[in-house]
Amino acid sequence: MSFLKKLASDTAIYGVSSLLGRFLNYVLVPFHTGIFKPEEYGIVSVFYAYAVLLNVVYTYGFETAFFRFATLAKQNNTNDTAGKTASPEQVFNLALTSLLLSSLIFSSLLFFFAPEIATFLGYPSAQNYLYWFALILAIDAVVAIPFARLRLENKAKKFAFIKSFNIVLNVFFNYFFLYFLKNAAEGTAFEGLKPLADWLYDPNLGLGYVFLANLIANFCFLPLLYAEWRRFRWVWLPNLWKKMWLYGYPILLIGLAYSVMSVADRTFLEWWLPPNFYQGRSSLDAVGIYSACYKFSIFINLAVQAFKYAAEPFFFAKAADKDSPQTFATISTYFLWACLAMFVAVSLNIGWLAQWLISRPDYREGLEIVPILLLSNTFLGLYYNISVAFKVSDRTYLGIYTTLIGALVSIGVNYALIPHLGYMGSAWATLGSYALMLLTAYFLGQRYFPIPYPWGRMLVLIGVACSIILYFHFLQREIYTSIQFVDYILPNFVLLIFVIVSYLFVKKS
Repeated sequence: MSFLKKLASDTAIYGVSSLLGRFLNYVLVPFHTGIFKPEEYGIVSVFYAYAVLLNVVYTYGFETAFFRFATLAKQNNTNDTAGKTASPEQVFNLALTSLLLSSLIFSSLLFFFAPEIATFLGYPSAQNYLYWFALILAIDAVVAIPFARLRLENKAKKFAFIKSFNIVLNVFFNYFFLYFLKNAAEGTAFEGLKPLADWLYDPNLGLGYVFLANLIANFCFLPLLYAEWRRFRWVWLPNLWKKMWLYGYPILLIGLAYSVMSVADRTFLEWWLPPNFYQGRSSLDAVGIYSACYKFSIFINLAVQAFKYAAEPFFFAKAADKDSPQTFATISTYFLWACLAMFVAVSLNIGWLAQWLISRPDYREGLEIVPILLLSNTFLGLYYNISVAFKVSDRTYLGIYTTLIGALVSIGVNYALIPHLGYMGSAWATLGSYALMLLTAYFLGQRYFPIPYPWGRMLVLIGVACSIILYFHFLQREIYTSIQFVDYILPNFVLLIFVIVSYLFVKKS
């Protein structure tokens, strides 16, 4: 079971950088909202919302394709244009060449059409931000392959350090420009920085410093990844590129669809919630409550993201082993156990967590949706595990079907339930769509890469975890508002018993 310890160790390392990133981003929210007006800060929110979609477009599945074909190259099973065996170095060079060229094209288009795009978005004065934004996106894309190489070579510590350092730099430059230099220029503090502020700080730039800080931090990726860049050579292998494209483009479509799905329920809630469904609340109020409560799923989302960083290269490396199906099944079982432990832990402690993370009592009205959303994201994480069958069997296009099914279910269930259940209907729609994606991925994947998942044990784990939550949250609802210490002795004692007994249960399998 040494592979489990190694995978758990790498996941923990990746998790530290992810957790730090989320935490420091939360630190910037009150800082930015204290400086900028809501309409100004809205521009930042809109730009970075589009960044989620554009990052998918800029990399078009080549990060995962690199893992697959670099692994195959090690096994002497990937050919270049001339039919000769390609090396892992050639796969790296080709993937990076492709992203460098495409990023140049995409960002050049953003530069050229910046005035029209800014006008279309409703921010005609923000075209200068688009220039910096185009550079940010380009750098994010081209460093994706060097970062993927670090993951492939099991250099989790270096990966986590560089990612964390970038986040710290971003926060530092935000404060440097918008706090230290701003106050020095206005003469309210930091008089020693006045000459520097007079030289560097432009009060008319304002919001642009948010993007400039991000851009400077991203530029620092380049020297930090020097060891991964230094052997890079421009290459173009048309036959191999076509194979990588055919492998990667479904991941592009899936990424776009999932990005839309992850925010569509908020839109549906605004559209389909009947007037006065919640007394004294508008549909936008309901969206705000739902969005705030959705943030509690961050605990599982961070674990899933960290696991994906560690597991993806591991899955590709082990796929050719004779015992890989059993290995993958074991990993998925332990992954489910870890996610369910977090599901129970967060759900049972939602009272004091809500007091800590959500300051306004109005938002806590929707806390009963949190367990449903946590379970939804547990299913989504398990879906990522099971869909490995698509990737190692070179049938990534199957993921399009599962995502399409999930999207249709999400739309249908939201439409059916929101008028009757409000944001609880959106939560159930999320659970239903992710659960069906999981089942569809399992049945499709078993046809091409059978994996002996111990579904009996896994369903027992899910059933016991849900039973605990049903008792403590739906039969004792006062736990949402009560934060007295005594009210958490029994729930957390049950949590401890669940974690220990379920671990022994999984270990025995």
